[in-house]
Amino acid sequence: MMLNLYVKARTAWAGVRSRLAEDERGVVSTEYGLLLVLIALAIVAAATALGLAITGVFDKGTNQIGSVGG
Repeated sequence: MMLNLYVKARTAWAGVRSRLAEDERGVVSTEYGLLLVLIALAIVAAATALGLAITGVFDKGTNQIGSVGG
């Protein structure tokens, strides 16, 4: 009787411990995924800003050349 109760208690405790165990493999991969998405967004934003800046420089140069030639 006592052995049966002991085994049930140990089994229940093992179940609780397995549910509360910190298995962070999924969490780590999710964090890496989010980090990659943020890096990709930063690259897209920087490329867009650089493209707009380059367009502005070429537009200014085109306007200056047009005003000299006209």
